[in-house]
Amino acid sequence: MTRRFTAHLWREGDLWVAQCLEVDVASQGETEEEALANLKEALELLFEPPSPSRIPHVRTVEVELGPAA
Repeated sequence: MTRRFTAHLWREGDLWVAQCLEVDVASQGETEEEALANLKEALELLFEPPSPSRIPHVRTVEVELGPAA
């Protein structure tokens, strides 16, 4: 599946910053193209399905609550 995102680019010192406007992700690079490529990689990693290295151990916790004040 392919999805389009909008990137805002600006220069900050010696680097270019690329920020995705739809998702709170940003990256940087020495050129505009590098910043965009790094942003693309960051977005791909963000939306990559998780693959746990260990099976999570899930438990329930029972808590006794006092009367409402």
